[in-house]
Amino acid sequence: MKKLLLVLTAISIFACKEAPKDYMTFSGTITDKNSDSIVVSNKTYSKTIQVKEDGTFSDTLKVESGRYGFYDGGESSSLYLQNGYDLKLTLDTKMFDETISYQGIGSESNNYLARKALMEETLFPPSLFDYEEADFKSALSEITAKKNDFLMENKSIDSTLFNVEKESLDKFEGEYLDYFAKQEERNKARAAKFADLIAQASPAFVNYENYKGGNTSLSDLKGKYVYVDVWATWCGPCKAEIPSLKKVEKEYHDKNIEFVSISTDNGRGYKNKSAEASKEGWKKMIAEKEMGGIQLFAGDVWKDSDFRTFYKINSIPRFILLDPEGIIINPDAPRPSSPKLKKLFNSLNI
Repeated sequence: MKKLLLVLTAISIFACKEAPKDYMTFSGTITDKNSDSIVVSNKTYSKTIQVKEDGTFSDTLKVESGRYGFYDGGESSSLYLQNGYDLKLTLDTKMFDETISYQGIGSESNNYLARKALMEETLFPPSLFDYEEADFKSALSEITAKKNDFLMENKSIDSTLFNVEKESLDKFEGEYLDYFAKQEERNKARAAKFADLIAQASPAFVNYENYKGGNTSLSDLKGKYVYVDVWATWCGPCKAEIPSLKKVEKEYHDKNIEFVSISTDNGRGYKNKSAEASKEGWKKMIAEKEMGGIQLFAGDVWKDSDFRTFYKINSIPRFILLDPEGIIINPDAPRPSSPKLKKLFNSLNI
């Protein structure tokens, strides 16, 4: 009788044990949502999940363990997913990277990826590859150490993800050193791309809205050197240059040079891709970051403008230097964060 009871007990325990799930659940709440849906995808998988009016969503996914992208219609982030997870997301799109957070099964690995992305936004000097070799190697060693410390602080993440991150980190410094060694060739190729523009008269931009009021055209700046920054509020590398640009502006504020920032914002990164919302976002960022210089908004005319097509501007940020007569000195000038910029200014006795 005792043996029978033991057998029945064992059968009961086995029957109650839940089989591993062949799917995962993904739910969450998005404040001030950018779209009525989100997309979870990688090279071999894609699923669109509907977002309700109140910003909530919930669905099941059958996935292979690994890295995925999460896109909310305005911005994106990285996910680590596997079947069996019950992942809950919260996010405020007004501060996407700063507020994205996870709870539930699988949250630890995904919170790690979110914090890592936020940390790396300030980890790399914007013009790292413009450094002299010794300075580059020193900066790279410091970056590697910080990345390693961050990973070691998060050893409890999924073991597969940890191993992938560790393998990537082990290769990181060597890959960057190799890239640096080949940078001179790339610089020469890029310079050749724009060489035919040097010493030509610059096409004008006309009546761009000025943050301080009224409109400004290139002709209004004649008689001074003009350093043009083409940017947008949604552009991470553009925003990374703002602190350096402010420093350069301050250093040369009493010199014969104007610093002109032209915003190409056209709705990207804003709710419903609204052009009006992007203009308000432009004004807000200028105020919050206390940006100086001449701040202009190109608006709808930017895409088809002679200024954009002449300078072959297909990506931003982009910097241009003109002489006091509007003649092009450098159609692809160094960034504000680059040590090469001050060398250029000094060579012109600005």
